[in-house]
Amino acid sequence: MKNRITDMPSEEFKRTGNELIEWIDFYLATVEKYRVVPDVKPGDIKKGLPDSMPEKGESFDKIFADFQERILPGITHWQHPNFMAYFNSTCTAPGIFGELISGALNANGMLWKSSPAISELERVTVNWFRDAVGLHKDFWGIIYDTASISTMHAIANAKEKIRGYAIREKGLVGSGVPPLRLYSSEFAHSSVEKGALTLGLGLEGTHKIGTDEKFQMIPSELEKAIQEDINSGYKPFCVVATVGTTSVTSIDPVKEITAICKKYDLWLHIDAAHAGVIAMIPGYEYILDSVDKADSIVINPHKWGFVPMDCSLFFTKQPDLLKKAFSIVPEYLKTKEDSEVENLMDYGVQLGRRFRSLKLWFVLRYYGKEGYIEIYKEHLRLGKLFEKLVLKDSRFELMAPVTLSTICFRGKPIGMSEEELNAFNESMISSINDSGKLFLSHTKLNGKYVVRLVISGIRTEENHVLNAWEIIKNNYELSLT
Repeated sequence: MKNRITDMPSEEFKRTGNELIEWIDFYLATVEKYRVVPDVKPGDIKKGLPDSMPEKGESFDKIFADFQERILPGITHWQHPNFMAYFNSTCTAPGIFGELISGALNANGMLWKSSPAISELERVTVNWFRDAVGLHKDFWGIIYDTASISTMHAIANAKEKIRGYAIREKGLVGSGVPPLRLYSSEFAHSSVEKGALTLGLGLEGTHKIGTDEKFQMIPSELEKAIQEDINSGYKPFCVVATVGTTSVTSIDPVKEITAICKKYDLWLHIDAAHAGVIAMIPGYEYILDSVDKADSIVINPHKWGFVPMDCSLFFTKQPDLLKKAFSIVPEYLKTKEDSEVENLMDYGVQLGRRFRSLKLWFVLRYYGKEGYIEIYKEHLRLGKLFEKLVLKDSRFELMAPVTLSTICFRGKPIGMSEEELNAFNESMISSINDSGKLFLSHTKLNGKYVVRLVISGIRTEENHVLNAWEIIKNNYELSLT
């Protein structure tokens, strides 16, 4: 009788697992030997792979060899200390172990019954994080994958609060009610608009509010827009304020925005996906000033919390409305414990739920609050160090206040027009990124092309920041020639 195909044999699993742990350890220890950005062109990786799956199974040794030869050359190394683009997402060994064990368990936390520990550990970890950043205990939390999904759920949560709208039953189309309006600053994350699209509000359902010289939402402009929309037949229902905007980490004036939301009975959601963690530091509690008066908030441990992608914490004061927005329970998902427990599937779009709280639990316990604070203080110090380097060099100019550790600047050769300066800085950042030695991103502020450098990687030290500055200066000179 032919042997039945089953899982990898135990001895092979142990040998391979040990080899993979050795490889991961070596990778993390030597990640600086890689280019930060790979030297590949679109389609290069795909061309090196077969068009179809193999007819017969292959050894894992061959599979992993192909990974190293064919896949790894196309990886952008987010773990690299010279990765200073976007909002860096570096993970740590405890989080990697959490992912490993979660994969081994392969449990689904849709119901309490389907895996009790997933539901209960999620409640513990979100409460730990809530308390660590100083949020009020009125906030109930849940783990989603990304801030985009958290913000979408916040908007859905807000819709259920609207009086006179039977959205759950009738939806928005053809209900004969005034169209809804959502407000955010012109520097809010694109996920706000994506959430509006997903939930049927359309792009016209979002109203972008102007910002001041610090790129913060202007409260008077918000109130003006609300009044104009009411007079035009719209129904304002939600405001998204940002604590740490993506472009410049500006902080919207939450206290003033809160007062406006209260006046017009609007839901206030706070996007603190990147910056919210900094409220852990004594003296930086102001980061979340007045946020306790908001209705919901998102903070991402995978952005600046050293937890592997993906892990986004969404907190709301009205989980009952969130449940009302999403809960659908067919007969086959009913259990005898339903009246006693939280079934996390009821609070979002997804039915299946990964065991994300495990990796978060591992990382929170491994570093503790003191460890987090020490790391964050060093990142803020390095941000100020880089800011000083820019300010001292007349060839460069700072383009936005340095709120945390994101520095927005540009090269400014003498005699160039704004159009020429934009082209110069775009060329400079392309040259830097193409070198593979450093990875930076950009934004546009008031029509000006601006270079962004973010210091939030757990492996980034002072020597990397100083080296980044040398790379930037060298490419400044190269871009002049």
